[in-house]
Parts: sequence; structure tokens; C-alpha cells
Amino acid sequence: MNSWNDRFKNENYVYGTNPNVFLADIHKKLSLSGDALAIAEGEGRNAVYLAQQGMNVTAWDYAQSGLTKTEKLAKDRNVTVQTKLVDLNEANWDKDQWDELICIFGHFPEALRKKTLEGVKEAVKPGGYFISEVYSVYQLPYKSGGPQNIELLYKPEEFLSVFSDWRIVHFFMGEVVRNEGELHNGLSHVIQFVGQKRE
Repeated sequence: MNSWNDRFKNENYVYGTNPNVFLADIHKKLSLSGDALAIAEGEGRNAVYLAQQGMNVTAWDYAQSGLTKTEKLAKDRNVTVQTKLVDLNEANWDKDQWDELICIFGHFPEALRKKTLEGVKEAVKPGGYFISEVYSVYQLPYKSGGPQNIELLYKPEEFLSVFSDWRIVHFFMGEVVRNEGELHNGLSHVIQFVGQKRE
């Protein structure tokens, strides 16, 4: 039993049921459609949002309790999200599969971060987008959410090196205020990335 499975077992949604505000803003600006994948999706708030926008959405997480809550939230909102129990250490990244791929506050050890970002690069369709907001290595003093282990936090160069040959639509590192459920609250230090795979 992993710690995330235990965390998501309660009835309440620990990160809330509304989508990440950065994701919602960017998605609307880009007017995206088609097939979307949300990785490390937790309890489904972002996947359900994308389904509400008309996307065909798949959510990956390695906590079954989170996927169960994703399915419940989707049903409550009258949309469908396909869920899949996936350990990113063992993920199969099919080439050119997704029009939109998102990772919102998905934090992993450095080697797995690199492997995952490389997988994302492979899996997005030409012309498709990768959208991410994560806590930066400067987040620890803020105490407003995220891992309390700097090894699990992102450096800007991790995105910029892996996606150096993509069109960088948006890149930001700095302070934002996030109020997402019980566990993301207050002034935070994040990295935001939106990249488009060249056709």
C-alpha cells in the first residue's frame, strides 16, 4: 500500500475538485480538443475538467483510491474519464498518441522526472501540447504545499533541456498563490511550462 493510496482514501478531495487555475487558463487560451492524458492525476480534478471541455481524457495514477475518486467525480459531473493504474517507473509511452498531456504537481525523484519528461516528449502528437505546473526547488521555505524534500522538486533546466527543440509557448518560474483543497494553500514558488511539439 503506498502513501498516496492512503492519502486519497478519505471521502474529501484533499486538493479540492476544481481544476488547477493555470491549467484552466491555458487550456481555454489554446482551445484544445482531442485526446488528453493526465499523469500523476491524483483524485481527478484536472482530468474531469478537461472532460468537461470536451476532451477524451485518460488519467494515470498509481493510487487506486485516487482513480476511484476520479471516476466518482466524473460521474458527478456527467462526464467520462478513462482511468489507468500506472507506476510511472514502468509506464509505456506510446509514440504520438496525445493532443494534450498534463502534469500538475506531479513530483518524483530526479531520475524518474527525467524519464517521465522524455516519455511525455515521445507520447505527445506532433502539434500537441504538454502543460505543467509544479513546485520549484525554491518552494521549501514557503510551506504552502508540495514535497518537503528538495530532491522531489523541479529545476527549470529540466523542462528547458528536454523540450529544447519544441515551441515554448509559455515558461514561468516564480511566485503564485494557490488555494487547492487542504494541501495547497498560499504563496508558492512554481514552474509553469507549456510546450508544443513541432509538426
